Amino acid sequence: MIMKCNEVHPFFKLNGQSFQGDALCEMAISLIKDGEPHEKELGQLILQWFDDNDHVILLTSGTTGNPKEIKLSKQAMINSAKATADFFKLERGDKALLCLPTRYIAGKMMFVRAVVLGLDLDFVVPSSFPMENNDTCYDFVAMVPLQVQGSLSKLNNIKKLIVGGAKLSSSLKELLLEKKCETYETYGMTETVTHIAAKRIEDDYFTALPNVTLSVDDRNCLVIDAPLVADKQVVTNDLVELKDHHTFKWIGRIDNVINSGGIKLFPEQIEEKLAHYISDRFFVIGKTDEALGNKLVLVIESEPYDLTEETFSELTVYEKPKEIQFVAQFKETPTGKIIRRENLK
Repeated sequence: MIMKCNEVHPFFKLNGQSFQGDALCEMAISLIKDGEPHEKELGQLILQWFDDNDHVILLTSGTTGNPKEIKLSKQAMINSAKATADFFKLERGDKALLCLPTRYIAGKMMFVRAVVLGLDLDFVVPSSFPMENNDTCYDFVAMVPLQVQGSLSKLNNIKKLIVGGAKLSSSLKELLLEKKCETYETYGMTETVTHIAAKRIEDDYFTALPNVTLSVDDRNCLVIDAPLVADKQVVTNDLVELKDHHTFKWIGRIDNVINSGGIKLFPEQIEEKLAHYISDRFFVIGKTDEALGNKLVLVIESEPYDLTEETFSELTVYEKPKEIQFVAQFKETPTGKIIRRENLK
């Protein structure tokens, strides 16, 4: 059955209160007029959702370029919500938390899922500590890694947690494995109406959501065929190891690959090895070099300090950085992704 975007599931609640379409729109107007900035954004989303257009306008995160406005089909957003429900076994009346900015796709989709699936949704100000002073037990929550870090003491109150927006660090994964909540890393983008695949953090391979088929191009980059959420194939720049048409292991971004002296270096793989030894945020990147073409540079978010040889003990001779830079504070997107090139001195 096709659900119209102006319909509200009878089990839907927002901050404990039941709403239907007209009442929601009245509340949205009030939020836009008198609310805090995050409330105004939710109000604008609600009015967009219930207007006569068949699409919603939103911003991309700006990870690989300037943020841009795109149009997303409301029916595709409904289809995405239903696929998420199937994959994560969500049921009407489940308690959910919206703690992400609703100007971006992840936050928008938490609201849409609640309206479409009939979730009991709590809406709080987006912050690094979204569970602060909150002892509510939730069935389903979406966060970025920074919020996960700030909510570690409350994660046992969450049954299923999905994490996106940026990669989870190895140290944070280890802490999450000690918690009772089921934690999933998600894979997706604005153009695919948020995630099209997910995996438990202890697993290596992502599994596609329903009605998604995967392949690779001649670069070995992932190609996504998801006709219910995207009107054409999405060709990514993500290098993957494809197990089958529904399962893949993420290797890294092809635009991050460094050709140093004829050797291809994969930053994400090098970072995985270094994560056991560097507690600060960091990344590796290629920098133009006369002899090598590109040399490998390690960039650490910290005041300068000396690294021991043990730090590089898991790296091959080619993977060992030729230069180390320290940056007091990384430049990042509003969703917490490090903008690598802008942090290279």
